[in-house]
Amino acid sequence: MFQLLSTLTRKQKAYIFLGIDLALLPLALLFTFGVQNLPQPLWQLMGESLPLLPYVLAFSAGISLWMGLPQVQLNAYERHAVGLTAGMALLTGAVLTCAFVLFGQPLPMGTYVVFTLSYFLALVSVRAVLFQLVMTIYRRAQPRCRVLIYGAGATGTQLAQALRSHDWIDPVAFVDDNKSLQGMTLMGLPVYAPSHIEELVKIRQVSRVLLAMPSQSQPKQAQVILRLQRLKLDVQALPSFAQLIGTEALVEKLTPVAPKAFLGRRAHDVPLAEAAEAYRDQVVLVSGAGGSIGSELCRQVMACHPQKLVLYELSELALYTIHQELCAQAQAQGIDLVPVLGSVTDPRQVREVLRSHQVQVVLHAAAYKHVPLVEANPLAGLANNVFGTRTLAQAAGEFGVERFILISSDKAVRPTNVMGASKRMAELVLQDLASRSTGTVYTMVRFGNVLGSSGSVVPLFQEQIARGGPVTVTDPNVRRFFMTIQEAVQLVLTAGADAKGGEVFVLDMGQPISILQLARQVIESAGYTVRDEATPDGDIPIEIIGLRPGEKMEEELTLTDELMLTRHSKIFCAHEAVISEIEVAAFMRALRQAVASNDNLAARRLLANWVEGDGIEVISRVSS
Repeated sequence: MFQLLSTLTRKQKAYIFLGIDLALLPLALLFTFGVQNLPQPLWQLMGESLPLLPYVLAFSAGISLWMGLPQVQLNAYERHAVGLTAGMALLTGAVLTCAFVLFGQPLPMGTYVVFTLSYFLALVSVRAVLFQLVMTIYRRAQPRCRVLIYGAGATGTQLAQALRSHDWIDPVAFVDDNKSLQGMTLMGLPVYAPSHIEELVKIRQVSRVLLAMPSQSQPKQAQVILRLQRLKLDVQALPSFAQLIGTEALVEKLTPVAPKAFLGRRAHDVPLAEAAEAYRDQVVLVSGAGGSIGSELCRQVMACHPQKLVLYELSELALYTIHQELCAQAQAQGIDLVPVLGSVTDPRQVREVLRSHQVQVVLHAAAYKHVPLVEANPLAGLANNVFGTRTLAQAAGEFGVERFILISSDKAVRPTNVMGASKRMAELVLQDLASRSTGTVYTMVRFGNVLGSSGSVVPLFQEQIARGGPVTVTDPNVRRFFMTIQEAVQLVLTAGADAKGGEVFVLDMGQPISILQLARQVIESAGYTVRDEATPDGDIPIEIIGLRPGEKMEEELTLTDELMLTRHSKIFCAHEAVISEIEVAAFMRALRQAVASNDNLAARRLLANWVEGDGIEVISRVSS
């Protein structure tokens, strides 16, 4: 039957409808004569009507075609089509009345009224029955998608109503968190609690869930979707009102709050007027040029109008991104912009780059800095952070680089992890070179976490919020120093311009910030509430996951309390103990052996022996 229906053309279907309408006319007339209390017998009335019937049928067919009633599809037979049907019935009744009055035996006016009503009801009823019949045939012939509607509010009930006439979607039930709705029947569908979803999926063979709760916050919707996807269900969300009326472009323009809003203090704006002269018309090389700090160094060095800027980067994508960003500006300012794809651990390439470009200033930002990743890959972290620094710094001395500035980290102070220990060893290597250098000025700038950098907590929190949470915090008592990328780089360039050689510059980062409080601020700035014991109906929970291996409760910025003032109030200079050239050589030799033999344990023990501070004992315990 389905194949037969599917092969019919629209014109053939129109003729079928016309034939049905014409067949209903004598049936309606017969019904009218039967229910009316007329003096003539029924057979006599029908006999008198037969000569007139062909003419009435012809007029009725013409009226139907003129109105276009046979062309109206069953699934489009609604208010307008019902009005056309009423008009056709009225005109047919008028034609029948004229025919009987002029050419036949007149009947009471009530007979014609009853005929018109009967014919109208017959036309409407037959179409309703045909629609249900055709829909049944299509449903049996085509596979049905059985769905649950999550949300039994106004949106959900309207969705259920719209799906009643759908060809292949079959709503089987509602699911709603509202306990007052659970157990009710809406639109002919029962309302269940979310705890029954797994049971409904098995019993009712549900394959999809339609999320009809657009007014709910995005995190709550994300939580529901994740819960449903764990049950191997396809989930589709009904668009919000903003999407339906076409204002979604405005919604998409909403952006996360800038990281500097969470600094807890006013960001330092350090004009580079004097410091800029140290980089003007110079050949500057930035290692790690595509990273968070490296790319900002490139931007601010460009503002100082160097003669040439060499972008040294290991990541092809990062190098491409920063080169494309700065290319137009470099052309406009007449600055030679040179992208170099390579590693600072490659001595041959490092020497060739410094020699061929006659580099005068090196800003060394290339480092593996993500604590958990370096903790899991200690040899790679040590090779890049220690060997890379020594290779680039030694080559800088050989080829007459005027200044070499190392970007260091607060995690280098009494480190408890491999990343911090590697940065501390890089500092010691640089201080050893500085003590023996007669030409190149070696210096380093140490600071804490940078808001907005890759892997920092604010972008991580914002990403977790976008997924619906939870926001993860390692410990409620963890505190960290923070600055913005812009102010950190401004201070680095200022300190580098004032360097005389061997200094450890420390940046004033203000007071340490509670990570737990920072998490709350990021959640609330996104327009959501924190879900905790005080607000169980909140949007985003905060989950305490415990300190990661090698992580401190609080970081330090110096090994000593003796800080010297500089001409800039936000930059201090620390004089810290160093190790001798022989000790540095011994450490480097032992580290090369550990890396060459792929011995993680030996590398960790080496760090525990050479890096100062009680905190390094954690590394020993991890390795044992």
